[in-house]
Amino acid sequence: MLRIGISIGTSFSTGGPGGHREGPRAVLAQARAASRAQLDSLTLGDHHSTGPGGYVQNVPMLGRILEAWTGPAGCLFLVPLWHPVLMAEQVGTLAAMAEGPFIVQAALGGGAGQFRAMGIPPGERVARFEEGVRVVQALLGGQSVDSDRFAIHGAQVAPLPPGGVEWWVGGGVPAAIERAARLGDCWYGNADLTPRTAQRDVAIYRDACGRHDRRPARIPIRKDVFIAESRALAERVGGAMVEAGYRGFDPQAVAYGDPESVADQLSVYGDLGFTDIIIRTMAPLPAEAGAGAAERSVELAGELRSRLS
Repeated sequence: MLRIGISIGTSFSTGGPGGHREGPRAVLAQARAASRAQLDSLTLGDHHSTGPGGYVQNVPMLGRILEAWTGPAGCLFLVPLWHPVLMAEQVGTLAAMAEGPFIVQAALGGGAGQFRAMGIPPGERVARFEEGVRVVQALLGGQSVDSDRFAIHGAQVAPLPPGGVEWWVGGGVPAAIERAARLGDCWYGNADLTPRTAQRDVAIYRDACGRHDRRPARIPIRKDVFIAESRALAERVGGAMVEAGYRGFDPQAVAYGDPESVADQLSVYGDLGFTDIIIRTMAPLPAEAGAGAAERSVELAGELRSRLS
């Protein structure tokens, strides 16, 4: 059985008709669609200093969504860019509002621009990630924490996550996959994986779990998709986006079509041992896709879920 969750894309153009309100409105529309589709989880991404383009920030946005969303929820955190006490406080507060275990998707992050903007040397990414995860995990466990790296002394936070926390640690190279086995509850497969590369990386992860005596809670993978009632329309739109170099991905890494054909494309990941597919709507969709196409794609993921469960 494959669970189908959603990672809602939160980047947007500030030059759109809705201006700076456009991004939050689009995120809320997809969140409502995910609720109607009864998807299994909902998460938001993380990025900083994105101007002049926009990127809706995950913590306040998820707080708004949790007013209506009742399933498992969480956020991606680019851990090296967060002070661990602040991150733990945000997670604890969101988790107190959410149902079940709160999902923390933890990643190193990339792009020199956002590291410069946050005053973090990129060369410190790995050390800050490892210590940051350790500190946040301890704080969310109710401990009093010290950390020389972050100049933290006797820190404690509340509220604590009533349903606990699931740590999904991302990574696309062997060292990062090893780190996921060592630090996380599971490894979170990258969206750019194809069936061939996913098979390779899940084998690396299982081998690392064996060495660290870990039994993963789940093995999720993110996939960029576009679903429409018309297979021809979805294939025309998705095919054109891929041909234009969509995110630099291998064409086999994305899925587009009607619910039946997308289910066929994604079922291979269940065969490889993945337990959750976290969909992200391909973006930006062209005008040809039609008004409300992103929201409708999420709604149709409910049919996808039925076919893959």
